[in-house]
Amino acid sequence: MMISRKDFFKKTCLAGACFCGFASLGVQAAASETVVGQARPDDKKLKFMQDWISTLLLQVDENANDEECRKIMKPCAMAHYNYLEMDNVLAPYKGDIEKFNAFISGEWGWKVNYDKAKGIIVADENKSYCVCPMVNKEKGVRSSILCFCSEGFAEKMFSTVVGHPVSARVVSSIHRGNDRCIYEIKI
Repeated sequence: MMISRKDFFKKTCLAGACFCGFASLGVQAAASETVVGQARPDDKKLKFMQDWISTLLLQVDENANDEECRKIMKPCAMAHYNYLEMDNVLAPYKGDIEKFNAFISGEWGWKVNYDKAKGIIVADENKSYCVCPMVNKEKGVRSSILCFCSEGFAEKMFSTVVGHPVSARVVSSIHRGNDRCIYEIKI
């Protein structure tokens, strides 16, 4: 089963698993069907969840160092990975890192540089915006600690493809002041 980058994020957001701009569009559409000044119970619940998660992220970010944040956030990637059924998406690429790199380049638009001799992949998402489905674009919550979750997702994804544990690090991030998000994956 092949899934495009667009379908990858569409599935996540439309299923309500994220708190990004797509979810807020749904809230706005639902709100337009209600009486002005009255929120539907589901709208209020979504706002509560967004506020709660935003507050949690900001508190973790303010009260923990980078390594503590990494330990907290990196495992969160598994919820997203499992929800998207990534094992099924990655099945055709297991054992063939070059085929997978071609897939993410062609389907997701990533720029991938694989130094086979050093066992290092530099994967550039090639976007001028953060693609993380957990970013709350409406409220402006763009915590850089979410990048540790992205590290975990990249690590699990590439580990699954190569068949053994790899190490992934975000080396460039929009939320850390860079112009794009780039990962270094040590195979």
